Amino acid sequence: MLVFNVCVGPFFKELRVNKIYPNAAAALQGVVADGQLMAVGGFGLCGIPEALIDALRDSGVKNLTVISNNAGVDGFGLGKLLETRQIKKMISSYVGENKEFERQYLAGELELEFTPQGTLAEKLRAGGAGIPAFFTKTGVGTLVAEGKELREFDGETYAMERGLVPEVSLVKAHRADKSGNLQFRFTARNFNPAVAMAGKLTIVEVEEIVETGDIPPDQVHLPGIYVHRLVLNATPEKRIEKRTVTPTAGV
Repeated sequence: MLVFNVCVGPFFKELRVNKIYPNAAAALQGVVADGQLMAVGGFGLCGIPEALIDALRDSGVKNLTVISNNAGVDGFGLGKLLETRQIKKMISSYVGENKEFERQYLAGELELEFTPQGTLAEKLRAGGAGIPAFFTKTGVGTLVAEGKELREFDGETYAMERGLVPEVSLVKAHRADKSGNLQFRFTARNFNPAVAMAGKLTIVEVEEIVETGDIPPDQVHLPGIYVHRLVLNATPEKRIEKRTVTPTAGV
């Protein structure tokens, strides 16, 4: 297999002639390890890399710090890794809908770096762009800004946030070509492009793989330079959260 190293900003990205792996377990082999900083795409259960999360659970790696908007729900998505106690810390912006997350956090068994949603997205984007830090007004005067450098610009106080550069990123896209150029589908795009760009090594789960050139250049949502490994999962479960309400008599 031919391997090229291409400089993207301050980072070298590995380009493999054949990026396609036979399954999710094979794609993670030799990549994931105990104690890593990882990022996982998705928003709620929308656009999560289901097969890669299952393979990560089955790999048995532990003491992970995981960057993700949230931690799935009980029994699905990243919630599976909470149940097996493979995550020691979450860097997230939303922590609802998961009783095991709540239980572990309140019991002091799980660390949480609570991050405003827009700030989390920008921390990932900055990491992918080679920007080590930036200033934002979001969180100033709250617990979010505690311990962070504060600086005044034009009479306003800003807090410094560091860019995020995970060792491994797990991403979900709808379609890829064999060069790793990606298309996302509707709201399943969410955090996935930023997660893909930020990772030192990015593994992408897709529902369809086509020949290089079959995706018109102006329809490529993320170029293959950010993608190192591809896995086909043509039939993901795609669970969705459903609103439940208590019936009211007479309504």
